[in-house]
Amino acid sequence: AAASPAVLPAARAVPYNMAAATAAVLVQYVVLRGDLARPPLSWPLGAVVAQGCHAALAAVHGYREHPDTGAYLEQGGAMRTVVLEAPDENSLLGLAELLRAKGVDHRLW
Repeated sequence: AAASPAVLPAARAVPYNMAAATAAVLVQYVVLRGDLARPPLSWPLGAVVAQGCHAALAAVHGYREHPDTGAYLEQGGAMRTVVLEAPDENSLLGLAELLRAKGVDHRLW
C-alpha cells in the first residue's frame, strides 16, 4: 500500500525559538527520519545530525542560483532552520512526493 504523506503533529513542528522563526521571512526546513534513532536501527545522535547537515547543505548547493537561497544566506547569523521529524522512510518519501506535486523546491538526501 502506498504511504500517505507525512502529517506531523504541531508539537513536533515547534522550532527552537518560535518568535524568531515566525519573524524570519525565509526558513529552511529539514525533515529527519525519526526511525533512524530508534531500535532496531538505533543510529547515534551524531549520525542523525550529520544526515540533517548533509541534507541542508545539499539543498543550499542545489539551489545556490535561486534568489531565495541567496537571500537566506545573506541573513548570516539570523538564518532560521526548523527541524521536523518524519516517522520513517515511507513517510519521508510521501512528503517528498507531495512537495514535488505542489511545486515546492526541496532536496531528498
